[in-house]
Amino acid sequence: MTKLSFEKAMEQLEQIVQELESKDVPLEKALKKFEKGVLLSKYCSELLDETDKKITILLNDPKEDVEEKQIRDGDEIS
Repeated sequence: MTKLSFEKAMEQLEQIVQELESKDVPLEKALKKFEKGVLLSKYCSELLDETDKKITILLNDPKEDVEEKQIRDGDEIS
């Protein structure tokens, strides 16, 4: 999946949901849209998790210095 902003990914996800809810979509096309929706949902969830980790690090910084730190999967927040 190409790099999308959270907002763009959510817009696409909302559009897919609307199309699946409001139109008679053939089964094959509906399945493809559903698959894309699942991927977009996971992508948005990952972006939210990354943001949550960054916020937690900033709030727990004992020196109260604001600096961005890279977080990788498996990293623990201290």
